[in-house]
Amino acid sequence: MLGGAGVLLGVAAGPAQAAEVSYATRCVPPAASGLEPVEGTTKVEITAPATAKVGEEVEVAWKFVQAASKNPDLIDLPANSVQPSGTLKAAGAQTAAVAMQGPRENPAIPKGGAMVLSDMKGKLKLTAPGQVTLTPDAYDINVMSTDTKCAPTGAVQPAATIDVTAGDGTSTSTPSGSPDPTSSASATPPTSTPSASASESGGSGGSGGSDTGGTGGGSGQTDFTGEEVRVPYACKTPIGDKNATSPVRIDAKKNGGSFDLTVRFGASVMDSPADIPKGSVKPSMEVVLGGADKGTVHVEGPVNDEDIKSGEPIEIPDLTGTYKPGASGRSTLSPGVLTVKALGTTTTCTPTKSVASLTLDTAEQAGGASGGSAGSGASGTSGTSGGSGGSSTGGLAATGAGDDGTLKALGLVAGTAVLLGGAVFAFMPGRKMR
Repeated sequence: MLGGAGVLLGVAAGPAQAAEVSYATRCVPPAASGLEPVEGTTKVEITAPATAKVGEEVEVAWKFVQAASKNPDLIDLPANSVQPSGTLKAAGAQTAAVAMQGPRENPAIPKGGAMVLSDMKGKLKLTAPGQVTLTPDAYDINVMSTDTKCAPTGAVQPAATIDVTAGDGTSTSTPSGSPDPTSSASATPPTSTPSASASESGGSGGSGGSDTGGTGGGSGQTDFTGEEVRVPYACKTPIGDKNATSPVRIDAKKNGGSFDLTVRFGASVMDSPADIPKGSVKPSMEVVLGGADKGTVHVEGPVNDEDIKSGEPIEIPDLTGTYKPGASGRSTLSPGVLTVKALGTTTTCTPTKSVASLTLDTAEQAGGASGGSAGSGASGTSGTSGGSGGSSTGGLAATGAGDDGTLKALGLVAGTAVLLGGAVFAFMPGRKMR
């Protein structure tokens, strides 16, 4: 899938050569998506100089002739939203992992269309005489900060060979970049490193939370930070049912006998698939109580106070509310049912497992929870759905308008990304809906 594209060579390097190779590939979407891996065939073309000398730094090119999968029949990917990066293995006279990267350049890719990836380039410093073979290896597809990782499932044939002769220098210095641990040389791409995926930026919640999450209460402490936990959701959306997992953290601040709660979602967010007018999106959640106390606490966030243009990043705001304990003892707080209302539509996401983020030492207050709702704006016990214990990895929920698809898949449960039906649907760090 890497093809052609000319190569910038050192003065003494020989003519460029290009060869195509295909290999079976397994592409794994972000854990957040909850989707199964995709099996396909990658076809690439590698261009490199036929001859060169020790000490030269040569540039090689990787062109994608065919991607392992297509864009699914759900969303259109906008122009210049996809960026590939990968590794080209050098073997023979020297061993190296050549870092390859292409620009974020692509035409608009319609639903069901072939995935179009830009040509990648990288540089290799030659350190020893002899034949150096170049073999394509794993690659990532980055869509606005989210990576889908593709790797060979079998042996891959070399796509090019460089005949390296002794030159005036025998430098073995390692160029800047991220070298392979077993490499005697490595290479860096000529362009900047792609942004980290949302799955990488999700913090410490990747392995889920403990049964009780963060703990606090005594010794005069007033601020309590919960543990970020991965909450698996089953979502009912206007465009169908979706399974999603989101990193969530519940913090508390003691206020008399009550607690002011703040529910925070992971830092990664999505780019809006369409124009969203201000005042049209509002999220809320029912925090589930456990341990000594029972019931729910209603928390909600503000609507977006600015228009969000298509392609601009959006981020779910913090949800806030007040918890008035209805029992004395150690009480747990777990993310519960999440509701997102947008443009006249409603998406409801119910946890399939209860994962506690915070444990508090509570003292019973008059009119507190103990089986009912607790706090201003509480909405009864509707948020108690879900199983018990356990955790999961991954993260996202989606919502959409039912008419002309104004919001084809507006993901507001802050996770890392989603491959809807096999393609990357991306999240990005960005501004909050204040």
